[in-house]
Amino acid sequence: MGLLLVHRSPLFFLIFFLLLLCHPCISISPHVVERASASEQPQSFVNGTGSGKRTCTGVVVCKPGILLPVWLPLNPPVGEQAGRAIVYFASLMYIFLGVSIIADRFMASIEVITSQEKEVTITQPNGETTVKTVRIWNETVSNLTLMALGSSAPEILLSVIEVCGHNFNAGELGPGTIVGSAAFNMLVIIGLCVSVIPDGQSRKIKHLRVFFITAFWSIFAYIWLYLILAVISPGVVEVWEAIVTLLYFPVCVLLAWIADRRLLFYKYMHKRYRADRRHGIVVEMEGDLSPKGIDVIMDGKLSDGSLGPGNSSTATVSVQTSGELQRNEDEVVRILKDLKEKHPDKDLDQLIEMANYSALVHQKKSRAFYRVQATRMMIGAGNVLKKHAADHKRRSQGQDADKATCSHICFESVQYQCTENCGSVTLWVVLDGGTGQNTFYVDYCTENGSANAGSDYEFNKGTLVFKPGETRKEIKVGILDDDIFEEDEHFFVRLQNLRLEEGGNEGTGTPPKGRLVEPLLATVTILDDDHAGIFTFGQPVLRVSESTGTLTVTVLRNSGSRGTVAVPYHTEDGSAKAGVDYEKTKGEVEFTNEQTSQTLQIRILNVEEYEKQENFFVVLEDPKWLKRGISGNPTPEEEEARRISEMGKPILGEHSRLEIIIKEACDFKHTVDQLLRDTNLAGVIGTHSWKEQFIEAVTVSAGDDEEEGQEQRMPNCCDYFMHIVCIFWKLLFAFVPPTEYWNGWACFIVSMSVIGILTAIIGDLASHFGCTVGLKDSVTAVVFVALGTSLPDTFASKVAATQDQYADACVGNVTGSNAVNVFLGIGLAWSVAAVYWEVKGKVFRVDPGSLAFSVTLFTIFAFFSMGVLMLRRRPSIGGELGGPRIPKVLTSLLFFGLWFLYVLFSSLEAYCHIQGF
Repeated sequence: MGLLLVHRSPLFFLIFFLLLLCHPCISISPHVVERASASEQPQSFVNGTGSGKRTCTGVVVCKPGILLPVWLPLNPPVGEQAGRAIVYFASLMYIFLGVSIIADRFMASIEVITSQEKEVTITQPNGETTVKTVRIWNETVSNLTLMALGSSAPEILLSVIEVCGHNFNAGELGPGTIVGSAAFNMLVIIGLCVSVIPDGQSRKIKHLRVFFITAFWSIFAYIWLYLILAVISPGVVEVWEAIVTLLYFPVCVLLAWIADRRLLFYKYMHKRYRADRRHGIVVEMEGDLSPKGIDVIMDGKLSDGSLGPGNSSTATVSVQTSGELQRNEDEVVRILKDLKEKHPDKDLDQLIEMANYSALVHQKKSRAFYRVQATRMMIGAGNVLKKHAADHKRRSQGQDADKATCSHICFESVQYQCTENCGSVTLWVVLDGGTGQNTFYVDYCTENGSANAGSDYEFNKGTLVFKPGETRKEIKVGILDDDIFEEDEHFFVRLQNLRLEEGGNEGTGTPPKGRLVEPLLATVTILDDDHAGIFTFGQPVLRVSESTGTLTVTVLRNSGSRGTVAVPYHTEDGSAKAGVDYEKTKGEVEFTNEQTSQTLQIRILNVEEYEKQENFFVVLEDPKWLKRGISGNPTPEEEEARRISEMGKPILGEHSRLEIIIKEACDFKHTVDQLLRDTNLAGVIGTHSWKEQFIEAVTVSAGDDEEEGQEQRMPNCCDYFMHIVCIFWKLLFAFVPPTEYWNGWACFIVSMSVIGILTAIIGDLASHFGCTVGLKDSVTAVVFVALGTSLPDTFASKVAATQDQYADACVGNVTGSNAVNVFLGIGLAWSVAAVYWEVKGKVFRVDPGSLAFSVTLFTIFAFFSMGVLMLRRRPSIGGELGGPRIPKVLTSLLFFGLWFLYVLFSSLEAYCHIQGF
């Protein structure tokens, strides 16, 4: 909001200047508003078989809109005319506000859609397969399709609706808004983003290949627009021209995708990297200037063939690549590691709580997120990240607070094991929290798994009674033994029907005095004791921290536990070397009769060199049967048992070779996965139910983002004012389907439909406002409509510039949107109109005058602006955005001045003060 206050005076000056500008062409006292019927419309560029020439008329004609009629009477007094202008302008601003809020829902659905993931199986060179989770949508493709459509939807829909709603005749409002919005984006938004970076800091574009593609198309689109308006077929848009304009959109997306994936000729372009002697390649920024130093090839030799310095672990290399795989996991691990080093006294839960907000702030964000963040801060809905972190903390605290009044009942453990000859197994159920004054009844029942009641275990069901003060109860289940060799089997025990009275209905009152929590289902595994056992590791791969010290590895004994068995083992080198990364170990583990697990220990060495990933192996050798669990003078029954046991000699299982991967400290996968789920941006800005949406609609939150830290401050008067102003739109758009439905597509479709309706109203209001104050549609579009549709993008780009590490999010937003506006907004609208008039045997006529002049002016300024941005990449400034104070201020003033000149010259040409086309 501070930005608007700073620039309010220049904006009012511009509006006042425009009103004076139209004075020579119109009569102001009193102003005559003429309502034109279809037969009275100027025939210069009405579609037909003839041709006409554009003329400058002295009267601005008010025409009925698509949805809104002209305000009657036609000739109001000056005071009423001024009142109408105020009403039209206020209504226009309020509809713009509504479009911004529904665009928030629209962009949230796009974030959910483009965040969809799938699992892919990757085969390693050694033949092993791993399952990875990857996003379905390519980032570049989503930015140029759904993301660009979301940020440019009002301009695109305005152009399409204007043409279709005015009998397929060309209008000035839609195309003028697209060109005016492009100029505002290119000059004002980038100029603002340059200035908001703190002094001395800079932001540089990272993905230069994609940026060059989108920058080229963002300028070529307007050059092409000029060619079809004023060169190829002046004043006429032929069918092939309109269709080619529309087809440029998929071509632009395809080329950007090829550049992003480094396909075709891009794969032969070299790129700078930093190579690590042991750990491969670390990708540097594409836009970085070539570092000073020596170039080496992958085997570590210098360009002249000599060996590099042996004490250097890194060097600069030039290699070919097919793309970069960006991961949030590394960032989360880094945050956890830093927090653990700073707060060694904190437990894991506290570290996760601290890492939640930090991970949200530092992870890479999409254009949709920045748009949603800016809109919600503007309308008093609060800072998205701080609200999510506060909600997460509140939920965590709520669980502890809940235990103060509500008892939690569950199994003590989710897994239990016993041998086949144990007789019975005991399961424990615990009660935690509550007031300690209630008696609880909870039923339990066994359920078959691979083990069957009656043959493997005794069916059991009953009721546990927790009297006041009791916190632990046991369940005993009988286990049935046999002499048949079989695989390990399991069955389940379930808790259900918690109540306060014996024989009463399920439930513990309102609010609840107790509840069943996970785990409600316990698994009991029956280990067969008729076989000496199958010896194996629990998993094929074990990841450990290099700061582990002594590593304890568990060897399991499955499918039998009879007799005493010794299992030899030894270690083998992989990329990790014995004596450097770990201590070489050799020995054997001994399992006594009915013992089902045993451990071995390996010493991990914490070396000074940072190791991201090294591996070695622990190999089990053939087990040796020491004692078979049968006496020396067996009875006939023991002889039969001997015969059975001979059938079950000890053998090695599936995982007899364990790969141990040594990674950096604090790499615990479960914690990282949980943090990634909690900080998923689609979940942060998305909604799960209508109830949640209505609660958000009536809740006011602080919108200021200047304060650092995780804590959320209380709303101020400005937040409450904006909330009251926006409450109608918030409640109305709370009826839009939540983003969770249909993976976001339901919200996407409904939101776009609503934006289309509001855009039609904007077109009518803008046209009526312009003719009321004496402004032509071309001027109204360039100044007011373009400003209104681009304002949310302005705030979004400002947030992206200050919060993102690179300049891609804000600068790429401009170039991508500018290209998409022409290819979809004008290409789609003109294709429909050109085909319509072609079917009728006529041509689709478009006045090239004001539009062609505006396009030419914008193209010149765009070329100049791109050149300035490239010059700012020099080391003396550091990047496209920010830099030293003086160059930063001069760049911003230059861009703002170019926009002012664009508006000035476009307005002068519209009123025939300067010669156009």
